[in-house]
Amino acid sequence: MKVDLNCDLGEGVGDDEAMLGIATSASVACGFHAGDQDIMLKTAQLAKQHGVRIGAHPSYHDRDNFGRRPIPGLSASQIEAMVAYQIGALMAVAAVAGHKVTHVKAHGALSNVGCADDVTARAIAAAIRAVDRDLCFVVLPNSALVRAGEAAGLRLIYEIYADRAYEDDAQLVPRRKPGAVLHDMNQIAQRVIRMVQDQAVTSVSGKTIRIPVDTVCIHGDTPGAVDIARAVRRSLAAHDIHIAPFA
Repeated sequence: MKVDLNCDLGEGVGDDEAMLGIATSASVACGFHAGDQDIMLKTAQLAKQHGVRIGAHPSYHDRDNFGRRPIPGLSASQIEAMVAYQIGALMAVAAVAGHKVTHVKAHGALSNVGCADDVTARAIAAAIRAVDRDLCFVVLPNSALVRAGEAAGLRLIYEIYADRAYEDDAQLVPRRKPGAVLHDMNQIAQRVIRMVQDQAVTSVSGKTIRIPVDTVCIHGDTPGAVDIARAVRRSLAAHDIHIAPFA
C-alpha cells in the first residue's frame, strides 16, 4: 500500500522548511490568498532540495480572509482566468527555481464552492486543462470537482484530510463549526491509518463512507502541524504503508 503525504505551504504561516522535510508533495499559495513571488520562489527552491513535488494552490482573490470567504457573482470565465493566472504564476516562478509544477489543488472557499457547484468546478477544471492537461487535479472524493475533472479528461488525485472532520456526505465540516479542525496528533495519526487502510472516512455521526485515497493532507497553518505531520508519517511507516509522491 502506498500514499502521498501533502501539505499546503507558501502561506506565510507555520514552518514550511520543516514540513518539506516530512511531506512528499506540497501545494503552494499563488499570491491570491497568501504568498507572493518571493515566497513562491523560496518554497519551490526548498521543495526541490527536499525532493518534494509542488502544485499550484489557487484561491479567490481574498488576502484579507485568507481565501476562506466565498466571492459570489463571478462568471465561469472569470473563475477560469483567475485559476489559470495563478497556475501560470507558480509555473513561471518554479521554472526559475529549476522545479516543475505537477498538480493543482483549489484552496479554501474556492475548493468548498467547487465541491458543491458544478459551474465553479468545471471552470477550475477548464483552467487546468487549458494551461497543461498533464497537470493532476487534486480533489475531494464524492464532489463536483470529481465530475468536472473526469469530464475534462484530467488525472484525478483523491485527497483525504488528516486534521479535518467529515460530514455524512464525505464533505468537510465547515471551519465555523466546533470540532471541524482536529489537533490531537496521536488521534490524527491513528485516524489516518484507518482511512488509508480502509479506503474510507468516518463522519462526525459515525457513518463509514468508502472513498479512494491517493494523498493525505496536513494543513501547514494548523497549530502543531509539524508534530502532526511527523506523527502521521511515523504511523504510516509503522504500518508498512509506503510514503511516496503520486506518480
